[in-house]
Amino acid sequence: MTIKEIQEEIIDEFSMFEDWMERYEYIIEIGKSIPLIDEAEKKDENLITGCQSKVWLHSKIEGDTLTFSADSDAILTKGIVALLLRVFNHQTPKEILEADTNFIDKIGLKEHLSPTRANGLVSMIKQIKLYALAFQSKLS
Repeated sequence: MTIKEIQEEIIDEFSMFEDWMERYEYIIEIGKSIPLIDEAEKKDENLITGCQSKVWLHSKIEGDTLTFSADSDAILTKGIVALLLRVFNHQTPKEILEADTNFIDKIGLKEHLSPTRANGLVSMIKQIKLYALAFQSKLS
């Protein structure tokens, strides 16, 4: 699936919920299905700065696509990073760099997060794009 198709699927899923408590619960459930980062990768260099909680993000290239794994010590944050991984996992660096993240606004996620969590969300997206940039230059 393309990044756009995955984002549309997420928007459709979130439209089924009537209030934000249900959406938070869904995000937490999504976090339980995250591809967990290997314990050896839970090191400072994989910590995302700017997050209220600890978030580790690791990426590797497989063929011409990136594979991400992550973990967080907070259940809501783990769900948020899981949503991002669902969108960007198994995509090429070029697709990741060209993608917008309009689904975040369309589902209302950013406006329903505390300012520190919203900053963390921006930091996670920035780190994913930095990985894509780094791997794109290796592939060129």
